[in-house]
Amino acid sequence: MNILKRVNVFRRNFMRGITKNIGNSHINRNIDLTAKIEIKRVLICRPNARLGNLLLITPLVQEITTTFPDCKIDLFVKGFLAPTIFKNYKNINYIIELPKKPFNHLIKYFQVWIKIKRQQYDIVINVDKGSSSGRLATQFANAKYKFFGDVDEDFQSEYDDYEHMAKSPIYNFRNYLTKLGFDKNDNPMASLDLKLSPVEIAEGHKELKKIVTNEKPTICLFTYATGDKCYSESWWEEFYERLKSEYKDYNIIEVLPVENVSQIAFKAPTFYSKDIREIGSLIANTEIFIGADSGIMHLASAVKTPTVGLFSVTNSNRYQPYNDNSVAINTNNTSTEECIKIINRILFNN
Repeated sequence: MNILKRVNVFRRNFMRGITKNIGNSHINRNIDLTAKIEIKRVLICRPNARLGNLLLITPLVQEITTTFPDCKIDLFVKGFLAPTIFKNYKNINYIIELPKKPFNHLIKYFQVWIKIKRQQYDIVINVDKGSSSGRLATQFANAKYKFFGDVDEDFQSEYDDYEHMAKSPIYNFRNYLTKLGFDKNDNPMASLDLKLSPVEIAEGHKELKKIVTNEKPTICLFTYATGDKCYSESWWEEFYERLKSEYKDYNIIEVLPVENVSQIAFKAPTFYSKDIREIGSLIANTEIFIGADSGIMHLASAVKTPTVGLFSVTNSNRYQPYNDNSVAINTNNTSTEECIKIINRILFNN
């Protein structure tokens, strides 16, 4: 581990240590249930720059707007992706972006905190209880009601799927609302949603037709992932050959990462773009997406394409693709032939 990584690990551990008790005083605070509670302004704190983690809060945004249709939602995030992801979310008001490298942009860093302090919210929600910046922002914001993300283990154990990063914030939000006097909500949760427009989907169809000129349905691959999540070239090449032999009546294309690399040596027709909405629009026109745990995997879920997520090191219960007709496969104990059977069940409903 190089010096910069060591410093970053130390910084994260230090910040978590000094912020872990922030908000504890709010957990058992007495709430006047006789007062009329109106929720018009909401702040969601998710100071993370990764595509997948930002997409995973789209169900929470939908939950809040369903519960409070007239409310305005501000997002406290990191990086530059959120405006693109939430482009078609009408209830989003401000997107408050923390710079990815705060020490390189100190003025902008402090301006973010000033902007948060100047707003007046009815409720502030910290998505990840382990986020030091999220806890600080929740504490710093002006709001009558603040939820820091802490719940007891008994509540978590009520739900088999509580661990999933898209679902736990909604369970927590619903639980917190019951403490404010709202009725318990057991309605189905929304899936991830990029909210592509019909025009965007039509453009994605045009882009796909530039790659495949026939009318066969298309299987979409994404062979890249970061760090240990990335499968080897030998694994992907064997898997790709098996897909070609099994699905002769399908086109197989590969969406390339921003790094413009391919674990199958560019053997399949490819699509490259740095625009996540363009990528999502193309994937939305394919029959199925297959790829390792990554932000693009969650993007495929968010455009409603059946998604097969390949997991070997990360926790699939926490990060599996979340939409209808999608599945996580642990490749440590699932053979290629078993993977094919799972893909067949999705493609052919058998």
